Amino acid sequence: MSQFGKSSAKRSKPSYLYAIIGVSLILFLFGIVGWLFLNLKKSGEMFRENIQVHAYIQRSATKKQIDSLQKYIEAIPYVKNLEYITKEKATAKWNAENDTTWKKFLDNSPLPESMDFYVKSDYMNKDSIASLQSELEANFGGRVMSEFQYPTETVGYVSSYTKYIAAGILLFAIILSIIVIISIDNTIRLAMYSNRFLIKTMQMVGATRSFIARPLNVRAVINGLIASGIAILAVFCFILLVEKFVPWLKLLRDGRNMAIIITGIIIAGVTISYASTHRSVLKYLKMKLDDLY
Repeated sequence: MSQFGKSSAKRSKPSYLYAIIGVSLILFLFGIVGWLFLNLKKSGEMFRENIQVHAYIQRSATKKQIDSLQKYIEAIPYVKNLEYITKEKATAKWNAENDTTWKKFLDNSPLPESMDFYVKSDYMNKDSIASLQSELEANFGGRVMSEFQYPTETVGYVSSYTKYIAAGILLFAIILSIIVIISIDNTIRLAMYSNRFLIKTMQMVGATRSFIARPLNVRAVINGLIASGIAILAVFCFILLVEKFVPWLKLLRDGRNMAIIITGIIIAGVTISYASTHRSVLKYLKMKLDDLY
């Protein structure tokens, strides 16, 4: 019987190796898809945060009033990168981007001064911008601010499609998670199949369920960690390779997103490996010996 146990243990080693490789590949795909979607989310945030808002200033506004408007906008929590555009800056910017023949006909620049700023991505939607516009017009409209301007059509598209994109990402993430769980579960069950006689033999000689399951569960956790480590390394190598050919993707690097990917891979690898192994052990313990053949 000891020889039977040894031969079973020997046969189980390749299965563990194949299981680790199989789980690593599945987790690698899981990590890549997660990285793509997190980058999509990040690029969407960057796009929204690069939509500029303009608060144009009345020509009759005094410096004190302008300073008051600037301080008020700067104090708004979701406003970022505020810049006071003087006539000189506005003229220089216009000359750099447009025709300068107006200088032949006008002595003074007709361009108004403005407060140009951006808002955080969560607030770049029609409702939030409209609320900000109403707030500024109520406090500074007419006296200091002549016009509040932003690309309404672009913001409208962002507001409309963000919900659909978020719903699509959530749905795909759920489907992907189900596929990952089923794939890893099947891989682990195939690995445990080669150990079914060993499990049953230990039960027949009087070993308790917990005694039989404990070393296999520990091994499952270790295998899950190894597979996760291989998958994480492969994901990092893939990202570096892609960034080498597409340099602008480096702008999307985010430590928080990478931490989410790493944590997700480890949790998925360890949890599913443990659960699948434990379930397989209980299954074979409940089966009759003849049913194992």
